[in-house]
Amino acid sequence: MTAVATDRDPFAAPGKLTPAGAEPVVKLRGVEKYFGSNHVLRGCTLDVYPAETVCIIGRSGSGKSTLLRCTNFLEEPTAGSVEVDDILVEADPLHSRSRAHREQIRQIRLRAQMVFQDFNVFPHMTVIENLVEAPIRVKGVKRVDAVTPADRYLAKVGLGDKRDEYPARLSGGQKQRVAIARALTMEPKVLLFDEPTSALDPTLVGEVLRVMEELAHEGRTMVVVTHEMSFAREAADRVYFIEAGEFAEVGPPEQVLDAPRDERTRQFLARFLAQA
Repeated sequence: MTAVATDRDPFAAPGKLTPAGAEPVVKLRGVEKYFGSNHVLRGCTLDVYPAETVCIIGRSGSGKSTLLRCTNFLEEPTAGSVEVDDILVEADPLHSRSRAHREQIRQIRLRAQMVFQDFNVFPHMTVIENLVEAPIRVKGVKRVDAVTPADRYLAKVGLGDKRDEYPARLSGGQKQRVAIARALTMEPKVLLFDEPTSALDPTLVGEVLRVMEELAHEGRTMVVVTHEMSFAREAADRVYFIEAGEFAEVGPPEQVLDAPRDERTRQFLARFLAQA
């Protein structure tokens, strides 16, 4: 189960902000995932280029979040390989990997920072403490050197005045913006967003999407699992529709969202729009 597919993503094309001749930052090759007998991912191959925003859409249970979690090994792929910024790790379902392989996974996690749907901010720490914790403990940055970029990223997400507050005093949208700023403090090569607005009151969704759209337009490399079709239409270079663990349709947003070619995509969007 550890054979690695070496073919390129047939749907990938460098985005509008991608430097000429750039290599993909993220390469997934033949990624499979089983939970027991449940075959969740079925040979997913994906390339993400520098400065691209790739959105992954699909119904609940289709494998979207599992694919994202396999990208930074929060879930162990059953087969295939993951490469982020030239750090290549092959699937090891028996958990027999060496110390060197464990270090490679650590390096991938440094380069691919996750923003979760339920924020995962530390409630016992102030906002600024949440931001500087990982640079200090994981990267060995001195506190004095971690605070300046943390303040800069807080200002970027519009929360400079909340640096000394505790999360309990923040709204859900503010907590998610703290989580985005915290991911940015690690200076990752790619940001992974796992349905970042799904836990928010509808009135708070816009403030998070505005921050994400700004990041996309300034050239941050992002992979976003989302149900927010307006964001995908506005910010994505490519949209991947996943169904039953495999990509059913891939293309620019104007094709996938407005003129889908696959019947499964059409059915999903029709149901989604009917419920919106």
